[in-house]
Amino acid sequence: MSCRIDVLTIFPELVEPFLAGSLLGQAIRSGRLDVRVTDIRDYATDRHRSVDDAPYGGGDGMVLRCEPVVAAVEAVRLAGGGGARVLVTSPRGRRLDQSLVRELAACEQLVIVCGRYAGFDERILEETGAEELSIGDYVLSGGELPALVLVEAVSRLRPGVLGNPASAELDTFERGLLEHPSYTRPRRFRGREVPEVLLSGDHQAVESWRREQAIHLTAARRPDLLGDADPDGGDRPILGESEK
Repeated sequence: MSCRIDVLTIFPELVEPFLAGSLLGQAIRSGRLDVRVTDIRDYATDRHRSVDDAPYGGGDGMVLRCEPVVAAVEAVRLAGGGGARVLVTSPRGRRLDQSLVRELAACEQLVIVCGRYAGFDERILEETGAEELSIGDYVLSGGELPALVLVEAVSRLRPGVLGNPASAELDTFERGLLEHPSYTRPRRFRGREVPEVLLSGDHQAVESWRREQAIHLTAARRPDLLGDADPDGGDRPILGESEK
C-alpha cells in the first residue's frame, strides 16, 4: 500500500516542481508514493481568498486563520479515510530526526500544513489535533521547505521508492554513525591517493575500514550520536582511540 502525503500550503507553486523531479517524481508517477498538494486558499470563504489576519492583542505580522486551514485539513483527512496524522511546520515543534522519520513512514496518511507569516491561530492545532514539527533551530519564511524535507525523508523508507532497498539501511543516522568517506575514479587526483584497502578486493577489510572511519568521524564531529550507535566488541578499541 502506498503512503498518502497531503501537503497543505498557500504557495503550491513552491512545492510542486520539487515533487516532480528525481526519485520522488518517479515514485509518485509509478504509484509507489501518493503525494498531493492542496492550496489552502481554495478553502477561503471570501472573494479575496483571504487566509490570514492581524493578531488579536496587536503585534507584528499576520496569523493564519482557523476557517480555511481547518476546512482544508478536514477535507484531505476525510478523503484519505479519516486516520491521518496531522503535522504543522513550526519552530515550537519536536525536532525531526531519523527515529521520527521511521515512525511517520509507517503511517498510511500524513497531512503536513505549511506555516506562513507569524504562525497559526492556536485553535487550528486544538481543532485538528496537529503535532508541531521543526527541522532545526533557525528561521525560514515558511513551512514549504520543512515539508519537502519531511516528504523526502519519509519517502526513502517506503517500499520501492529507492532502486536499492539496502541504501536506506546504510544511510547516515540509520546506524547511529556518520557515513564513512567514499572514493571513485580517478585513483590519484592532485597527488591524493585512494586508500589502498579500497583497492585490495578484500571485502572484509573494506568493511572494517569503513566502520572504523565512520566511528572516528562520528566521534570527532557528532559525538552525541554515539549513544545511539550499537558498537560491538571490536568497536570498543576504536571508540577508545577516538576519545583520546
